[in-house]
Amino acid sequence: MTSEKLTVGVLGTGIMGAAMARNLARAGHTVHAWNRTRAKAEPLSADGAHVSDTVADAVRDADVILTMLYDGDAVLDVMREAAPVLRPGAAWIQSTTSSLESVGELAEFANRHDLVFYDAPVLGTRQPAEAGQLTVLAAGPVSGRETVTPVFDAVGARTMWVGEEGAAATATRLKLVANSWVLAVTNAAGEALALAKGLGVDPQDFLGLIAGGPLDMGYLHAKSAAILNDQLTPASFAVTTAEKDARLIVQAGAANGVRLDVAAAGAERFARAAAQGHGDEDMAAAYFASFEEGAGEKPGD
Repeated sequence: MTSEKLTVGVLGTGIMGAAMARNLARAGHTVHAWNRTRAKAEPLSADGAHVSDTVADAVRDADVILTMLYDGDAVLDVMREAAPVLRPGAAWIQSTTSSLESVGELAEFANRHDLVFYDAPVLGTRQPAEAGQLTVLAAGPVSGRETVTPVFDAVGARTMWVGEEGAAATATRLKLVANSWVLAVTNAAGEALALAKGLGVDPQDFLGLIAGGPLDMGYLHAKSAAILNDQLTPASFAVTTAEKDARLIVQAGAANGVRLDVAAAGAERFARAAAQGHGDEDMAAAYFASFEEGAGEKPGD
């Protein structure tokens, strides 16, 4: 591990990227942040980050490039913009949740431009991201890890190395498995509360029934509270992003001979909730997909 301060170009300052850029700046690294809509990156200047007008400006002098965008296609488009000024030997931490195929394409791009590629998605939502408590799933060459480790330490509480070949999407594979569980639990929580409403059951009776037992979990209470107390904004993880990830999970399963009925149904629930106007709300708002549009008051109503 090294205490050397780095210059990091952060591309994408949504919920996760902004928090990661902020924690990197607080750790003393020089951060150049870029977002397609500059206004979303502008608040980072108050935390010591330099907000760049162009992708090129953000990566020109970077020791490390960190991408946290919507999907693999968006990452490839942005990196193509950056291509003329990419510095050979720079490390590229690719943290966007993307398809397995996209990871391969991005790794090929890195190879063509002499970048040291790390497949490094993260587990966590808004709150752990803001607290620098993400879990980093990382795959990439051992040589060069001393450069990316300070970045991982600044944004996360734990780094789990799962392989030496980032191009094999080892870390993204694990991320999709983990997300399949998270999204399934999120949808199950919403359906249980929706059924309670439909049957006239007090949701607190349901939560009390399983409290302390093997079916209980803190995540259920957190998402239930978000629904019951109408605390779906700001989103910890948005409905539209959850739908995207669910479809990536289904796609990955199908490509490897695995039928994922629950994930497929979950993707449709997220899509219905988004169509009802809940796309920018927390993914717990998939609760509303259980009702006809306009009929999905929160369970306590």
